[in-house]
Amino acid sequence: MAIVQNASALDRAYQGRQLKRAVLASAIGTAIEWYDFFLYSSITGLVFAKLYFPRADPFVGTLEAFSVYAVGFLARPIGAAIFGHYGDRLGRKAALIATLLLMGIATFLVALVPGYERIGIWGAVILTFLRFVQGIGVGGEWGGSVLLSMEWAQTNKHRGFIASWPQFGVPAGLFLATLAVLGASAISGTHFLTWGWRVPFLFSILLIALGLYIRLGILETPVFRRLVTERKVERAPVLAVMRQHPRAIILTALCRMAEQAPFYVFTAFVYAYGTGVLQLKRDFLLMSVVGASMLSFVAIPLFGHLSDRFGRKRIYMMGAALTGVWGFAYFAALDTKVVWLAAVAIVLSLIPHDVMYGPQAALIAESFPARLRYSGASLGYQLSSLIAGGPAPLIASSLLGRYRSATPIAIFILGCSIVSLLATAMLTDNTNKDISEEGLRP
Repeated sequence: MAIVQNASALDRAYQGRQLKRAVLASAIGTAIEWYDFFLYSSITGLVFAKLYFPRADPFVGTLEAFSVYAVGFLARPIGAAIFGHYGDRLGRKAALIATLLLMGIATFLVALVPGYERIGIWGAVILTFLRFVQGIGVGGEWGGSVLLSMEWAQTNKHRGFIASWPQFGVPAGLFLATLAVLGASAISGTHFLTWGWRVPFLFSILLIALGLYIRLGILETPVFRRLVTERKVERAPVLAVMRQHPRAIILTALCRMAEQAPFYVFTAFVYAYGTGVLQLKRDFLLMSVVGASMLSFVAIPLFGHLSDRFGRKRIYMMGAALTGVWGFAYFAALDTKVVWLAAVAIVLSLIPHDVMYGPQAALIAESFPARLRYSGASLGYQLSSLIAGGPAPLIASSLLGRYRSATPIAIFILGCSIVSLLATAMLTDNTNKDISEEGLRP
Protein backbone atom coordinates (compact mmCIF):
# COMPACT_ATOMS: atom_id res chain seq x y z
CA MET A 1 0.00 0.00 0.00
CA ALA A 2 2.82 2.41 0.90
CA ILE A 3 4.53 1.68 -2.42
CA VAL A 4 1.31 2.45 -4.31
CA GLN A 5 0.84 5.71 -2.37
CA ASN A 6 4.45 6.75 -3.03
CA ALA A 7 4.07 5.98 -6.74
CA SER A 8 0.86 8.02 -6.82
CA ALA A 9 2.57 10.93 -5.07
CA LEU A 10 5.49 10.78 -7.53
CA ASP A 11 3.05 10.73 -10.44
CA ARG A 12 1.25 13.81 -9.07
CA ALA A 13 4.58 15.61 -8.56
CA TYR A 14 5.63 14.76 -12.13
CA GLN A 15 2.31 16.04 -13.49
CA GLY A 16 2.69 19.20 -11.40
CA ARG A 17 6.11 19.91 -12.93
CA GLN A 18 4.81 19.25 -16.43
CA LEU A 19 1.83 21.51 -15.80
CA LYS A 20 4.15 24.37 -14.83
CA ARG A 21 6.27 23.79 -17.94
CA ALA A 22 3.21 23.63 -20.17
CA VAL A 23 1.72 26.83 -18.71
CA LEU A 24 5.04 28.64 -19.07
CA ALA A 25 5.52 27.42 -22.64
CA SER A 26 1.96 28.38 -23.57
CA ALA A 27 2.14 31.84 -22.02
CA ILE A 28 5.56 32.73 -23.48
CA GLY A 29 4.85 31.23 -26.89
CA THR A 30 1.49 32.96 -27.11
CA ALA A 31 3.03 36.27 -26.02
CA ILE A 32 5.57 36.02 -28.85
CA GLU A 33 2.95 35.20 -31.48
CA TRP A 34 0.68 38.02 -30.30
CA TYR A 35 3.66 40.37 -30.28
CA ASP A 36 3.87 39.69 -34.00
CA PHE A 37 0.14 40.19 -34.57
CA PHE A 38 -0.21 43.34 -32.44
CA LEU A 39 2.91 44.87 -33.91
CA TYR A 40 1.13 44.91 -37.23
CA SER A 41 -1.98 46.36 -35.55
CA SER A 42 -0.05 49.24 -34.00
CA ILE A 43 1.88 50.10 -37.15
CA THR A 44 -1.27 50.01 -39.32
CA GLY A 45 -2.79 53.05 -37.61
CA LEU A 46 0.51 54.94 -37.51
CA VAL A 47 2.34 54.15 -40.74
CA PHE A 48 0.76 51.99 -43.42
CA ALA A 49 -1.79 54.48 -44.74
CA LYS A 50 1.02 56.99 -45.36
CA LEU A 51 3.59 54.51 -46.66
CA TYR A 52 1.55 52.17 -48.85
CA PHE A 53 -1.43 54.35 -49.85
CA PRO A 54 0.14 57.83 -50.09
CA ARG A 55 -1.94 59.10 -53.00
CA ALA A 56 -5.26 58.48 -51.28
CA ASP A 57 -7.22 60.98 -49.22
CA PRO A 58 -6.07 60.54 -45.56
CA PHE A 59 -9.44 59.09 -44.55
CA VAL A 60 -9.54 56.74 -47.56
CA GLY A 61 -5.91 55.76 -46.92
CA THR A 62 -6.79 54.79 -43.36
CA LEU A 63 -9.69 52.65 -44.59
CA GLU A 64 -7.41 50.95 -47.15
CA ALA A 65 -4.76 50.28 -44.50
CA PHE A 66 -7.33 48.76 -42.14
CA SER A 67 -8.66 46.65 -45.04
CA VAL A 68 -5.22 45.03 -45.35
CA TYR A 69 -5.21 44.70 -41.55
CA ALA A 70 -8.58 42.88 -41.70
CA VAL A 71 -7.15 40.24 -44.05
CA GLY A 72 -5.34 38.69 -41.08
CA PHE A 73 -8.69 38.14 -39.40
CA LEU A 74 -10.19 36.56 -42.52
CA ALA A 75 -7.33 34.05 -42.47
CA ARG A 76 -7.70 33.11 -38.81
CA PRO A 77 -10.61 30.63 -39.25
CA ILE A 78 -8.59 28.98 -42.04
CA GLY A 79 -5.68 28.60 -39.64
CA ALA A 80 -8.09 27.27 -37.02
CA ALA A 81 -9.32 24.58 -39.44
CA ILE A 82 -5.84 23.60 -40.65
CA PHE A 83 -4.13 23.40 -37.27
CA GLY A 84 -7.26 22.20 -35.49
CA HIS A 85 -7.15 19.17 -37.81
CA TYR A 86 -3.48 18.46 -37.13
CA GLY A 87 -3.77 19.31 -33.43
CA ASP A 88 -6.51 16.70 -32.99
CA ARG A 89 -4.80 14.20 -35.31
CA LEU A 90 -1.06 14.54 -34.54
CA GLY A 91 -0.99 16.32 -31.19
CA ARG A 92 -1.03 19.75 -29.59
CA LYS A 93 2.77 20.22 -29.50
CA ALA A 94 3.46 19.67 -33.23
CA ALA A 95 0.74 22.10 -34.27
CA LEU A 96 2.03 24.79 -31.89
CA ILE A 97 5.59 24.59 -33.21
CA ALA A 98 4.29 24.97 -36.78
CA THR A 99 2.16 28.03 -35.93
CA LEU A 100 5.10 29.73 -34.22
CA LEU A 101 7.36 29.30 -37.25
CA LEU A 102 4.69 30.44 -39.71
CA MET A 103 3.84 33.55 -37.72
CA GLY A 104 7.47 34.48 -37.05
CA ILE A 105 8.71 34.22 -40.62
CA ALA A 106 5.79 36.27 -41.97
CA THR A 107 6.33 39.00 -39.36
CA PHE A 108 10.06 39.23 -40.06
CA LEU A 109 9.41 39.60 -43.80
CA VAL A 110 7.03 42.55 -43.22
CA ALA A 111 10.11 44.59 -42.27
CA LEU A 112 11.54 44.05 -45.76
CA VAL A 113 8.52 45.17 -47.82
CA PRO A 114 9.33 48.33 -49.85
CA GLY A 115 6.95 51.29 -49.82
CA TYR A 116 4.74 52.71 -52.57
CA GLU A 117 7.46 55.06 -53.82
CA ARG A 118 9.71 52.11 -54.74
CA ILE A 119 7.40 49.38 -56.07
CA GLY A 120 3.99 51.04 -56.24
CA ILE A 121 0.91 49.02 -55.36
CA TRP A 122 2.96 45.80 -55.12
CA GLY A 123 4.06 46.84 -51.64
CA ALA A 124 0.44 46.68 -50.46
CA VAL A 125 -0.06 43.36 -52.29
CA ILE A 126 2.94 41.76 -50.56
CA LEU A 127 1.83 43.22 -47.23
CA THR A 128 -1.62 41.71 -47.72
CA PHE A 129 -0.16 38.27 -48.42
CA LEU A 130 2.08 38.37 -45.35
CA ARG A 131 -0.84 39.53 -43.20
CA PHE A 132 -2.83 36.55 -44.50
CA VAL A 133 -0.02 34.18 -43.48
CA GLN A 134 0.09 35.85 -40.06
CA GLY A 135 -3.63 35.22 -39.68
CA ILE A 136 -3.28 31.52 -40.50
CA GLY A 137 -0.53 31.20 -37.88
CA VAL A 138 -2.39 32.97 -35.09
CA GLY A 139 -5.59 31.13 -36.06
CA GLY A 140 -4.00 27.83 -35.09
CA GLU A 141 -2.14 29.14 -32.06
CA TRP A 142 -4.84 29.83 -29.50
CA GLY A 143 -6.52 26.44 -29.31
CA GLY A 144 -3.25 24.57 -28.91
CA SER A 145 -1.90 26.91 -26.24
CA VAL A 146 -5.04 26.66 -24.14
CA LEU A 147 -5.21 22.86 -24.41
CA LEU A 148 -1.51 22.45 -23.68
CA SER A 149 -2.12 24.11 -20.31
CA MET A 150 -5.61 22.88 -19.50
CA GLU A 151 -5.05 19.22 -20.37
CA TRP A 152 -2.17 18.94 -17.91
CA ALA A 153 -4.39 20.06 -15.02
CA GLN A 154 -4.70 17.51 -12.20
CA THR A 155 -8.11 18.74 -11.01
CA ASN A 156 -11.28 20.23 -12.49
CA LYS A 157 -11.38 22.99 -9.87
CA HIS A 158 -8.69 25.28 -11.30
CA ARG A 159 -9.22 25.00 -15.06
CA GLY A 160 -10.32 28.62 -15.44
CA PHE A 161 -7.18 29.90 -13.74
CA ILE A 162 -4.84 27.51 -15.59
CA ALA A 163 -6.42 28.20 -18.99
CA SER A 164 -6.19 31.97 -18.39
CA TRP A 165 -2.39 31.91 -18.61
CA PRO A 166 -2.25 31.44 -22.38
CA GLN A 167 -4.69 34.38 -22.43
CA PHE A 168 -2.05 36.27 -20.45
CA GLY A 169 0.05 36.08 -23.60
CA VAL A 170 -2.26 38.58 -25.30
CA PRO A 171 -1.55 41.58 -23.01
CA ALA A 172 2.09 40.46 -22.80
CA GLY A 173 2.30 40.51 -26.60
CA LEU A 174 0.51 43.86 -26.72
CA PHE A 175 2.91 45.23 -24.09
CA LEU A 176 6.00 44.02 -25.97
CA ALA A 177 4.72 45.21 -29.36
CA THR A 178 3.73 48.67 -28.10
CA LEU A 179 6.99 49.02 -26.18
CA ALA A 180 8.95 48.01 -29.29
CA VAL A 181 7.14 50.62 -31.41
CA LEU A 182 7.70 53.21 -28.70
CA GLY A 183 11.41 52.37 -28.57
CA ALA A 184 11.72 52.50 -32.36
CA SER A 185 9.92 55.85 -32.34
CA ALA A 186 12.39 57.25 -29.80
CA ILE A 187 15.44 55.94 -31.67
CA SER A 188 14.42 56.97 -35.16
CA GLY A 189 12.55 60.20 -34.32
CA THR A 190 11.60 61.94 -37.58
CA HIS A 191 12.82 58.89 -39.53
CA PHE A 192 10.17 56.63 -38.00
CA LEU A 193 8.15 56.54 -41.25
CA THR A 194 11.18 55.72 -43.38
CA TRP A 195 12.99 53.03 -41.39
CA GLY A 196 12.20 53.18 -37.66
CA TRP A 197 8.94 51.22 -37.87
CA ARG A 198 10.78 48.27 -39.46
CA VAL A 199 13.06 47.62 -36.46
CA PRO A 200 10.46 45.89 -34.22
CA PHE A 201 9.57 43.53 -37.09
CA LEU A 202 13.23 42.58 -37.53
CA PHE A 203 13.56 42.04 -33.77
CA SER A 204 10.77 39.45 -33.88
CA ILE A 205 13.14 36.81 -35.29
CA LEU A 206 14.95 36.67 -31.92
CA LEU A 207 11.69 36.16 -30.04
CA ILE A 208 10.68 33.37 -32.41
CA ALA A 209 13.98 31.57 -31.71
CA LEU A 210 13.27 31.83 -27.97
CA GLY A 211 9.72 30.54 -28.36
CA LEU A 212 10.85 27.64 -30.52
CA TYR A 213 13.45 26.62 -27.93
CA ILE A 214 10.82 26.59 -25.17
CA ARG A 215 8.17 24.68 -27.13
CA LEU A 216 10.56 21.99 -28.32
CA GLY A 217 11.21 21.12 -24.67
CA ILE A 218 7.61 20.36 -23.63
CA LEU A 219 5.76 17.03 -23.71
CA GLU A 220 2.46 16.12 -25.33
CA THR A 221 -0.58 16.38 -23.04
CA PRO A 222 -1.77 13.26 -21.17
CA VAL A 223 -5.28 13.76 -22.60
CA PHE A 224 -4.07 13.46 -26.19
CA ARG A 225 -1.76 10.55 -25.35
CA ARG A 226 -4.74 8.73 -23.85
CA LEU A 227 -6.77 9.36 -27.00
CA VAL A 228 -3.98 7.78 -29.06
CA THR A 229 -3.70 4.80 -26.69
CA GLU A 230 -7.46 4.21 -26.71
CA ARG A 231 -7.61 4.74 -30.50
CA LYS A 232 -10.14 7.55 -30.20
CA VAL A 233 -8.32 10.01 -32.48
CA GLU A 234 -10.80 11.35 -35.05
CA ARG A 235 -9.81 10.94 -38.71
CA ALA A 236 -11.49 14.19 -39.84
CA PRO A 237 -11.93 16.24 -36.64
CA VAL A 238 -12.94 19.51 -38.31
CA LEU A 239 -15.77 17.89 -40.26
CA ALA A 240 -16.79 15.85 -37.22
CA VAL A 241 -17.03 18.82 -34.88
CA MET A 242 -18.95 20.87 -37.45
CA ARG A 243 -21.41 18.01 -37.86
CA GLN A 244 -21.74 17.04 -34.19
CA HIS A 245 -21.37 20.40 -32.37
CA PRO A 246 -22.50 23.22 -34.71
CA ARG A 247 -24.45 24.96 -31.94
CA ALA A 248 -21.39 25.17 -29.68
CA ILE A 249 -19.24 26.57 -32.52
CA ILE A 250 -21.77 29.28 -33.38
CA LEU A 251 -22.44 30.29 -29.78
CA THR A 252 -18.75 30.43 -28.79
CA ALA A 253 -18.08 32.63 -31.83
CA LEU A 254 -20.96 34.99 -31.01
CA CYS A 255 -20.12 35.17 -27.30
CA ARG A 256 -16.82 36.84 -28.27
CA MET A 257 -18.44 39.85 -29.98
CA ALA A 258 -18.20 42.03 -26.85
CA GLU A 259 -14.60 40.99 -26.22
CA GLN A 260 -13.16 40.93 -29.72
CA ALA A 261 -14.58 43.99 -31.51
CA PRO A 262 -14.05 46.59 -28.72
CA PHE A 263 -10.55 45.26 -28.06
CA TYR A 264 -9.37 46.20 -31.56
CA VAL A 265 -11.15 49.53 -31.35
CA PHE A 266 -9.23 50.25 -28.12
CA THR A 267 -5.84 48.94 -29.29
CA ALA A 268 -5.71 49.57 -33.07
CA PHE A 269 -8.31 52.16 -34.11
CA VAL A 270 -7.31 54.39 -31.19
CA TYR A 271 -4.04 55.30 -32.95
CA ALA A 272 -5.75 56.53 -36.09
CA TYR A 273 -8.45 58.32 -34.07
CA GLY A 274 -6.04 59.78 -31.54
CA THR A 275 -3.46 61.13 -33.99
CA GLY A 276 -5.78 61.97 -36.89
CA VAL A 277 -8.86 63.41 -35.13
CA LEU A 278 -7.80 64.42 -31.62
CA GLN A 279 -4.25 65.46 -32.59
CA LEU A 280 -2.78 63.57 -29.63
CA LYS A 281 0.90 62.65 -29.67
CA ARG A 282 1.89 59.25 -31.02
CA ASP A 283 4.11 58.43 -28.04
CA PHE A 284 1.38 59.44 -25.58
CA LEU A 285 -1.03 56.95 -27.15
CA LEU A 286 1.61 54.22 -27.18
CA MET A 287 2.47 54.76 -23.52
CA SER A 288 -1.20 54.72 -22.53
CA VAL A 289 -1.76 51.39 -24.33
CA VAL A 290 1.33 50.02 -22.55
CA GLY A 291 -0.34 50.98 -19.26
CA ALA A 292 -3.54 49.19 -20.30
CA SER A 293 -1.65 46.01 -21.15
CA MET A 294 0.16 46.07 -17.79
CA LEU A 295 -3.15 46.14 -15.91
CA SER A 296 -4.24 43.10 -17.93
CA PHE A 297 -1.27 41.14 -16.56
CA VAL A 298 -3.13 41.01 -13.25
CA ALA A 299 -6.74 41.20 -14.41
CA ILE A 300 -6.81 38.21 -16.80
CA PRO A 301 -5.61 35.50 -14.37
CA LEU A 302 -7.66 37.11 -11.59
CA PHE A 303 -10.94 36.78 -13.50
CA GLY A 304 -9.93 33.31 -14.67
CA HIS A 305 -9.59 32.38 -11.00
CA LEU A 306 -12.90 34.04 -10.08
CA SER A 307 -14.63 32.01 -12.80
CA ASP A 308 -13.56 28.83 -10.98
CA ARG A 309 -15.36 30.07 -7.88
CA PHE A 310 -18.44 31.78 -9.30
CA GLY A 311 -18.90 30.14 -12.71
CA ARG A 312 -17.68 30.98 -16.21
CA LYS A 313 -20.97 32.35 -17.53
CA ARG A 314 -21.64 34.62 -14.56
CA ILE A 315 -18.22 36.34 -14.76
CA TYR A 316 -18.26 36.45 -18.55
CA MET A 317 -21.69 38.05 -18.79
CA MET A 318 -20.71 40.63 -16.19
CA GLY A 319 -17.79 41.64 -18.45
CA ALA A 320 -20.02 41.81 -21.53
CA ALA A 321 -22.50 44.12 -19.76
CA LEU A 322 -19.68 46.32 -18.47
CA THR A 323 -18.23 46.63 -21.99
CA GLY A 324 -21.54 47.87 -23.38
CA VAL A 325 -21.53 50.79 -20.95
CA TRP A 326 -17.79 51.46 -21.10
CA GLY A 327 -17.74 52.42 -24.81
CA PHE A 328 -19.69 55.62 -24.10
CA ALA A 329 -17.48 56.61 -21.15
CA TYR A 330 -14.31 55.84 -23.14
CA PHE A 331 -15.05 58.09 -26.10
CA ALA A 332 -16.53 60.82 -23.90
CA ALA A 333 -13.21 60.99 -22.02
CA LEU A 334 -11.11 60.95 -25.22
CA ASP A 335 -13.20 63.65 -26.89
CA THR A 336 -12.50 66.12 -24.08
CA LYS A 337 -8.89 66.22 -25.42
CA VAL A 338 -7.81 66.62 -21.79
CA VAL A 339 -4.60 64.62 -21.64
CA TRP A 340 -5.03 63.08 -18.20
CA LEU A 341 -8.64 62.07 -18.90
CA ALA A 342 -7.63 60.48 -22.20
CA ALA A 343 -4.79 58.64 -20.45
CA VAL A 344 -7.12 57.26 -17.77
CA ALA A 345 -9.65 56.14 -20.39
CA ILE A 346 -7.03 54.29 -22.46
CA VAL A 347 -5.29 52.71 -19.47
CA LEU A 348 -8.61 51.39 -18.09
CA SER A 349 -10.01 50.46 -21.50
CA LEU A 350 -9.09 46.76 -21.34
CA ILE A 351 -10.50 45.97 -17.88
CA PRO A 352 -14.03 45.11 -19.17
CA HIS A 353 -12.33 43.02 -21.87
CA ASP A 354 -10.24 41.20 -19.24
CA VAL A 355 -13.33 40.27 -17.21
CA MET A 356 -14.36 38.21 -20.24
CA TYR A 357 -10.94 37.16 -21.48
CA GLY A 358 -9.87 35.53 -18.19
CA PRO A 359 -12.58 32.84 -18.14
CA GLN A 360 -13.03 32.72 -21.92
CA ALA A 361 -10.46 30.02 -22.70
CA ALA A 362 -12.01 27.53 -20.31
CA LEU A 363 -15.56 28.55 -21.26
CA ILE A 364 -14.90 27.77 -24.93
CA ALA A 365 -12.65 24.71 -24.54
CA GLU A 366 -15.07 23.10 -22.06
CA SER A 367 -17.78 23.19 -24.71
CA PHE A 368 -16.13 20.43 -26.79
CA PRO A 369 -15.08 16.79 -26.15
CA ALA A 370 -11.35 15.99 -26.00
CA ARG A 371 -11.09 14.24 -29.37
CA LEU A 372 -12.53 17.31 -31.14
CA ARG A 373 -11.43 20.01 -28.72
CA TYR A 374 -8.58 21.61 -30.70
CA SER A 375 -10.76 21.90 -33.82
CA GLY A 376 -13.96 22.96 -32.08
CA ALA A 377 -12.41 25.50 -29.71
CA SER A 378 -10.23 26.97 -32.47
CA LEU A 379 -13.13 27.34 -34.91
CA GLY A 380 -15.43 28.90 -32.33
CA TYR A 381 -12.75 31.27 -31.13
CA GLN A 382 -11.46 32.31 -34.56
CA LEU A 383 -14.76 32.61 -36.44
CA SER A 384 -15.45 35.69 -34.34
CA SER A 385 -12.58 37.37 -36.18
CA LEU A 386 -14.76 37.42 -39.31
CA ILE A 387 -17.67 39.15 -37.60
CA ALA A 388 -15.95 41.15 -34.87
CA GLY A 389 -12.16 41.63 -34.67
CA GLY A 390 -11.34 42.15 -38.34
CA PRO A 391 -14.23 44.45 -39.26
CA ALA A 392 -14.13 46.47 -36.01
CA PRO A 393 -11.53 49.13 -37.00
CA LEU A 394 -13.11 49.34 -40.47
CA ILE A 395 -16.58 49.81 -39.01
CA ALA A 396 -15.27 52.37 -36.52
CA SER A 397 -13.48 54.29 -39.29
CA SER A 398 -16.58 54.22 -41.50
CA LEU A 399 -18.88 55.39 -38.70
CA LEU A 400 -16.51 58.20 -37.84
CA GLY A 401 -16.23 59.24 -41.49
CA ARG A 402 -20.00 59.32 -41.95
CA TYR A 403 -21.15 60.89 -38.68
CA ARG A 404 -18.01 62.80 -37.63
CA SER A 405 -18.68 61.63 -34.08
CA ALA A 406 -17.53 58.75 -31.88
CA THR A 407 -21.00 58.17 -30.40
CA PRO A 408 -22.05 55.75 -33.19
CA ILE A 409 -18.89 53.73 -32.42
CA ALA A 410 -19.98 53.45 -28.77
CA ILE A 411 -23.43 52.30 -29.97
CA PHE A 412 -21.71 49.67 -32.13
CA ILE A 413 -19.84 48.42 -29.04
CA LEU A 414 -23.15 48.26 -27.13
CA GLY A 415 -24.65 46.16 -29.92
CA CYS A 416 -21.72 43.74 -29.73
CA SER A 417 -22.26 43.43 -25.98
CA ILE A 418 -25.94 42.55 -26.40
CA VAL A 419 -25.07 39.80 -28.89
CA SER A 420 -22.49 38.37 -26.46
CA LEU A 421 -24.92 38.40 -23.55
CA LEU A 422 -27.54 36.47 -25.51
CA ALA A 423 -25.04 33.92 -26.91
CA THR A 424 -23.35 33.31 -23.55
CA ALA A 425 -26.72 32.81 -21.84
CA MET A 426 -27.40 29.96 -24.30
CA LEU A 427 -24.07 28.18 -23.67
CA THR A 428 -23.84 25.27 -21.22
CA ASP A 429 -21.69 26.15 -18.20
CA ASN A 430 -19.28 23.24 -17.58
CA THR A 431 -17.35 24.97 -14.78
CA ASN A 432 -15.57 22.37 -12.60
CA LYS A 433 -17.29 19.49 -14.40
CA ASP A 434 -15.68 16.40 -15.91
CA ILE A 435 -14.89 17.29 -19.54
CA SER A 436 -13.54 13.92 -20.62
CA GLU A 437 -15.19 12.08 -23.52
CA GLU A 438 -17.54 10.39 -21.08
CA GLY A 439 -18.22 13.35 -18.80
CA LEU A 440 -18.85 16.24 -21.17
CA ARG A 441 -22.49 17.12 -21.78
CA PRO A 442 -22.54 20.12 -24.18
